[in-house]
Amino acid sequence: MTRSVTGRKVREHLRIDGAELRLVRLPLVTPFTISTGTMHEKLFPLLTLKADGLEGYAEGVMDPLPDYLEETVSGAMDFLRNALLPSVLGQRFANPQQLARQLEPWRGNMMARATLEMAFWDLWAKSLDLPLQTVLGGEGEAVDVGVSLGIGSIEDTLGRVADHLAQGYKRIKLKIKPGHDLRLLKAVRAAFPDIHLTADANSAYSLADSTLLARLDDFDLDYIEQPLAWNDIHDHAVLQGRIKTPICLDESIRSPEDARKALQADAARVINIKVGRSGGHANAIRIHDLSAAFSVPVWCGGMLESGIGRAHNIHLSTLSNFSKPGDTSSSSRYFHRDIVEEKLETVDGRMPVPAGPGIGVRLDDDFLRTVTISHESFRV
Repeated sequence: MTRSVTGRKVREHLRIDGAELRLVRLPLVTPFTISTGTMHEKLFPLLTLKADGLEGYAEGVMDPLPDYLEETVSGAMDFLRNALLPSVLGQRFANPQQLARQLEPWRGNMMARATLEMAFWDLWAKSLDLPLQTVLGGEGEAVDVGVSLGIGSIEDTLGRVADHLAQGYKRIKLKIKPGHDLRLLKAVRAAFPDIHLTADANSAYSLADSTLLARLDDFDLDYIEQPLAWNDIHDHAVLQGRIKTPICLDESIRSPEDARKALQADAARVINIKVGRSGGHANAIRIHDLSAAFSVPVWCGGMLESGIGRAHNIHLSTLSNFSKPGDTSSSSRYFHRDIVEEKLETVDGRMPVPAGPGIGVRLDDDFLRTVTISHESFRV
C-alpha cells in the first residue's frame, strides 16, 4: 500500500504474501576447527520473504547440533515452518520494528527469530529503494575486516597469518583451547610483534584457569573472546578483575538485556555483535547503542555465512560504534562458489558494502538449486 506525499509515493505497509524455506549445504574450502569441533560444510536454512513482487533474504546461523548455542538447524526449520511463518503470512507491517514486536511473545530461539526479522529488513529496504545500511543508520562504502583462523599446527598458523597479513587484513584472530594457547600466541607474537592480535576460546576455559589466562597479558592482545562458559556473565566479570587483557563476549550476549548486564558488571570491555545470534537487526542496533553509551567498542562476528548472511553483516558493520575490524572476510576463503551472484571479496583489508537496494546481492538460482537439500513454499 502506498500514499502520496507532495507527489512522491511512500509505502505505508508491506503485506507478506509468500515465503520459501530452503535447507542449503555448502562445502567448505578447508575444514574449520575451533575448541568445540571441526566443520567441513555449512548447513543452514535460507529464507525468502515475498511482498508486492519483492523478495527479502536471510539465512539462519544455528548449527546442526547445539555446540555453539542450544538452537539447531532442524529445530529452527520446524519453528519457522510451524510457528513463525504462519504468524506473519498475510499480515501487514509498517516497518521491521513492528514485525519484531510480534515475535516478542516467543521465548528464546533468537536465531530462528533473527532469520525472519532479517529477511523482512531486506524486504523493507528494497520497498523503499534504499540500501540496508541506510535504514539501519550506517554510512560508508567499505568496512575494515579481520580474519579468524581455525586451530592448526603452530607452523601452519604462522604461514596463514603471514598470508592474510599480505592480503591486508586488519586483525588476526586465533582460535585457542587448553593445550593450544600459550605456545601458539608466543610464536605468533614473536613473529609479528606489531599486528592487531586476538584470541577466541569459544568457552573452553573456567575460572580455575585464571592463572593461565592471566599469562595471556604478555602477548598484548586486543582482547580475549569468550574464555568462559557460553551462558555466563558473572564469572567473566570476576575474571576481568584478575587479568589486564580486555574480555570480549560473544556467546553470552544474546539480547540487549544480556548486553546491559554484562556492561554494568564490567564483564565485557568489547562486544562481538552477531546479528543472527541476537534476534535480528533491531536487537543488534540496541546492543550497539548500549555499548556506545558505555564507551565499549563493538565488532561484527561471523558464523561462516554464505553471501546472504555476509551481506547483512557488512551493512550492519557500517554503524558508527563498529570500531574494531569484524569477521566479514572474503567469501572465497570459505566457499569455492557462493549462492549469490556478487563477489564479496576484501580489497586491502576492506570489504566494500554491496550497492543497491536492500542487502545488495542476488541469489544465483542455478547454483542454489545444486546445493539445496529441501525446498518448501508458503502462500497466503
